[in-house]
Parts: sequence; C-alpha cells; structure tokens
Amino acid sequence: MAVRNNRLTAEEYEQHFSDIHPPFETRDAAMVDANRCLFCYDAPCTKSCPTGINVPKFIKQITTDNLRGAAYTILSSNIMGGGCAKVCPVEKLCEGACVYNLREEEAIPIARLQRYATEKAIEEKWQLFERKVTIGKKVAVIGAGPAGLSCAHALSREGVDVTIFEREEKGGGLMTYGIAAYKVTPQFCCDEVDFITSLGGINIQYGKELGKDITLDELQQQYDAVYLAFGVGLARQLYIPGEQMEGVVDAISFIYDIRNNGYPTVPVGDQVAVIGMGMTAIDAATQAKRLGAKEVTLVYRRTQQEMPCTESEMNIALLDGCKIVWLAAPAEILGENGKVTQLVCHIVQLEPDANGHRQPVITAEKIVLPVDMVIKAAGQMPYEQLVHDYQLHHNNGKISVTANSISSVTGVFAGGDCVNGGKEVVDAVQAGKDGAKAILQYLLDGGQAGNSL
Repeated sequence: MAVRNNRLTAEEYEQHFSDIHPPFETRDAAMVDANRCLFCYDAPCTKSCPTGINVPKFIKQITTDNLRGAAYTILSSNIMGGGCAKVCPVEKLCEGACVYNLREEEAIPIARLQRYATEKAIEEKWQLFERKVTIGKKVAVIGAGPAGLSCAHALSREGVDVTIFEREEKGGGLMTYGIAAYKVTPQFCCDEVDFITSLGGINIQYGKELGKDITLDELQQQYDAVYLAFGVGLARQLYIPGEQMEGVVDAISFIYDIRNNGYPTVPVGDQVAVIGMGMTAIDAATQAKRLGAKEVTLVYRRTQQEMPCTESEMNIALLDGCKIVWLAAPAEILGENGKVTQLVCHIVQLEPDANGHRQPVITAEKIVLPVDMVIKAAGQMPYEQLVHDYQLHHNNGKISVTANSISSVTGVFAGGDCVNGGKEVVDAVQAGKDGAKAILQYLLDGGQAGNSL
C-alpha cells in the first residue's frame, strides 16, 4: 500500500470531513419545518423510534420556542438523542415512518429538528435532570458506549452510584471511535459524554479493560450489581489466501485510526477495495476517498436489494465517487514482495434456498481488481472468549439474557451490542434503559433476580 500522508492541505481535510448534515442556520429555518408537522395522534414516527421519543411533542415545543422543553422530551427518552440525531438511519426509522411519505411529500426532517433541540443543551450542559438522593447502592458498568452510558444515567437519576470501566481513553464507544468523522465529530462525542456525566453520581475509569485490568469476580464482590455493555469489536475475517499481506486492514481499525489519530496520519492507498455494504463499509469507503484515494470500489456478494446499509448511505458513497461491484465474493488477495496488488473475486449468483430466500452461490467466473489497499468490512464478531471465560450463557459469543436483561450469572446484567451482536446506537441506548430498570428492581428487591437463565 502506498502510504500517502499529508496528501491534502489542512483546508481540504477540513472541507472533506465537515458536517455532512449541517444544522439549521437560523431559528426561522427550523420553525418552517417544525410547523409543517401534523402532530399526528398515535404518531408512527414515535412508534418507529426504539427509544420511544415523543416526536410530535418535541416538535410542538420547538414551534413555541420552548427549546429547553424540547431537549428534555428528547433526552428523557434517549440521553444520547443529540448523537443519534446525527447518526441514526432515520430513513428506516422515524423519518421513514412519517405520514408525509404516504402523500409522496418530503418527510419532516425529524433528525435535524432533534439536533436543533439538543445541541445547545449538550454544549452548555443544561441541568435538565435532577438526581435523587443516593440509595446507598453501587453498580459497575463495563463499557462507556451508548448502552453503558444510558444505563449509568438512568441508574444515577434514581440515586444509584455508578462506576463505568472503559478500556479506551475516551467515552462514547462506537460514537467516538467507530463512525465516520463527517457524521459526528470527536469533540461532540466528548461534549455528549460530559453532558451525561454532569448529572453526578457517575464515575468513569478509563484504561480499564475487563479480563485484563479488572475481573468480573472482583466487581461482583465490590458492587451490588454489574452491567455488561462492552459491545463487539473483533473484525470478521475473510479466510482467504493473502489476507495477511501488507495493505490489508479491517474497517474497524481504519476508522478507529482516523478518529483517534487524525486525518493526515492515516495511510491510504490509491486504489482501494472495501469488502462489504454495511454502514461500516460505507464509512470506510467514503473516508478513504476523502483522505485522497484515487479510486475506491465497494465489493458485495449480493445485490442492492439485500445490502445492509440504507439507500441514503449508499448515495453518499456514490456521490463521493466510489464504485460498487455487486455479486462478487473475494476469493484471493495477490501481491508482490508481501504487498497487496490484486483482489480476485468470484462472480456470484443468487439462488433461492428451501425457504425461498436468495442465497449467494459461487460460480467459476472470476474478476480481478488492481488494488494497493483492501479494507475488510464483512461484519464484527462478539468477544466469545471473554464471555466463555466468565461462564456466561451465550450464543456464539452473544450474551444470553432474559427479556429484562438478566444474564446467567446472579447480579450480572447485560445489553447492547454484546447481546444483540451489533445493531444501531439507538438500540443500544434503549438496551441501557431496560438494563437500568431491571437493575433498579433487583436492588430494591434486595438482590433477588426472579427470571435468571
């Protein structure tokens, strides 16, 4: 791979990674869209939100200039409502459910209005919530990502003292380290974490990794309950020849380096292939292009009909000049002197299985892409070894829990990506709320969990 640091000027980096969904420039602009809302009874937008934000209510509050009330309505349901306004796939959630779609008119820009209502609250740390008097109980949370922060905030509001153990040096989890910089800036992520912890009663200990710096047994002895929210993060391997060559990286590490180390320091090739069509693949492809790659090609073994990302996400990549090769499965990575030079792919056909679902079938035909960098974005795997070491019931590494977040170990609860295998940020926030509710009941019941596995 050609290491091309500093190929762009500081101004070009700033332009390429500026906010892709800019906020409303004026109050009047926000008011125009807010006043289009029909304030539906039994609103489908609210039903489609995993955290149940009362969308018509907060938009109505915006129309009356009650920005503090709008922020409270949002953040009381989703404490990371500011970040979710930037990264949620709203096309398949709230905005996708907007009744204006039935009229073939432009949906209410709910995410943009949500951002308008929350950004000032987060930046200025508005005290929207009051913490109850401490009840003398302590809970340990593993992971300062969306699920862990959501759980911690909900518990602290009820007077529980929470300590979060986070292996990284910053909180926010996926928001901070795993999403394209043009969607949400590292500074905003820091501000959002500060806003959440400003409630009080939440202590984050950074550089503390479960299984390395702390153990589950220790936490069980020192705390009244434990909530596991360490997510996923192991890149899924392709298991093809040449995968270990120089120039082959995983998308998680690639995005992490951009977020953590800055744009000029991250090496990128001239001809880049990205394997996959999920949100992470799109983020990797678009950022490679914005870092200065001449040609970026997304390779996917199915068709647009089956792609995991939204059409809006795909369009971002296309507008950035990325190409897409459908119905192609990586077969081999070739190189010279240990450095990648070609990606060989099988042409794929989709054929129905016994249940009528279209499944990829490899054909003998192949295509060869000239590349000097391959980014693997074929999904993430749970921390199966960690879960196994602590004798937690699991399904291929995904922690098994009851409907109320209870694991197989007494006093240990879990939620977010380490349970669901990797969904949206908003799903993790709701999981944290569910976990907090279950933990609080457990604490009030004197440490008795009635529905353990």
